[in-house]
Amino acid sequence: VEAFQSRGGSRNDLTGLESMDQCRRTLEQHNWNIEAAVQDRLNEQEGVPSVFNPPPSRPLQVNTADHRVYSYIVSRPQPRGLLGWSYYLIMLPFRFTYYTLLDIFRFALRFIRPDPRGRVTDPVGDVVSFIHSFEEKYGRSHPVFYQGTYSQALNDAKRELRYLLVYLHGEDHQDTDEFCRSTLCTEEVLNFLNTRMLFWACSTSKPEGYRVSQALRENTYPFLAMIMLKDRKMTVVGRLEGLIQPEDLINQLTFIMDANQTYLMSERLEREERNQTQVLRQQQDEAYLASLRADQEKDRKKREEQEQRRQEEEKVRQSALAEERRRRTLEEEKERKSECLPPEPPADDPESVKIVFKLPNDTRVERRFLFGQSLTVIYDFLFSLKETPEKFQIVTNFPRRVLPCLPTEEQPNPPTLKEAGLSRSEVLFVQDLTDD
Repeated sequence: VEAFQSRGGSRNDLTGLESMDQCRRTLEQHNWNIEAAVQDRLNEQEGVPSVFNPPPSRPLQVNTADHRVYSYIVSRPQPRGLLGWSYYLIMLPFRFTYYTLLDIFRFALRFIRPDPRGRVTDPVGDVVSFIHSFEEKYGRSHPVFYQGTYSQALNDAKRELRYLLVYLHGEDHQDTDEFCRSTLCTEEVLNFLNTRMLFWACSTSKPEGYRVSQALRENTYPFLAMIMLKDRKMTVVGRLEGLIQPEDLINQLTFIMDANQTYLMSERLEREERNQTQVLRQQQDEAYLASLRADQEKDRKKREEQEQRRQEEEKVRQSALAEERRRRTLEEEKERKSECLPPEPPADDPESVKIVFKLPNDTRVERRFLFGQSLTVIYDFLFSLKETPEKFQIVTNFPRRVLPCLPTEEQPNPPTLKEAGLSRSEVLFVQDLTDD
């Protein structure tokens, strides 16, 4: 009690409480939470309704006439037992000192350096970064996060006529970790959110989350806001604040949805009527235009079909001519290579090499060459055969290697059969390279 009263005195007597009994009653109403009591007292002096009072025994009824927003706030539990009260009283001075110094530091920091969260440069990046950090800490079993900006989520919820649940993640709050593990990531909450609404979340430490926080003006964490299309504009119809249990969360969201279902149905009916009127008008316009375009469309299609047939016929003709030219050129080249081949040496020539070629079509061709002849002679011989593909290479069996039969920049003169290491009797394989 003295700490609460001294807290007020340290703030230039902002609380205005001098009676010890009145201080005790105020702390009891706020479960002996000094921060909550001081903040609530300051709110009352400014004319703001109390936000730290314990929740009512039953949910508040939503007054649709004056558009009151349903608000459900969960206060922290009061210490129980001698051990709980002892721990609370021991930690009280430390908490008081910590939060006081933290408030002073934040207040002074505003004059030294503006809050960097005030500039939103990459809202989508802020949301994606939060999702990644959330999954790293709490795992991938969580409600489906909307991966987009807050504005995009509002537009999608408005277009699809769905509820949008906004979660602001306060990283430094003492209840955030327990809420994420024990409530948000439970199976019943996960299934409920994934099947009933869009779910958008971001950390208030990110610029995008901070911007949404300034718009929704949450009082404590964890904070959830239910938004829907109401009276043709996106409206916050429910606020849930504090550490809420899974069953209680589902009950409160169900209550909010049931209380506003008539508005959503009304919006759906109105949108369907507008769509039907628009569709009817479009059908009438299309029917009128179709009657004017019918003859033109027939003529156009007829001209297009004639032109297409002409182009296809010309393409086939040109392709046949090109193929015929290529075939003739290849035959002439094969004949020229065949005429330029040196004669086959006799079998008893000591410098002769007997080579059996295995072609890609599994046929065998046998011919003799001289050790001193270039590998180009072998290539020209195979090229002159009708069974040989247009592009090929000659490969030895063991060890497997490709014979350099054609001249290159590094080797303008291909080696001879002897230099290539061929013996008096060889089996070479012709590999088809036409597809390559």
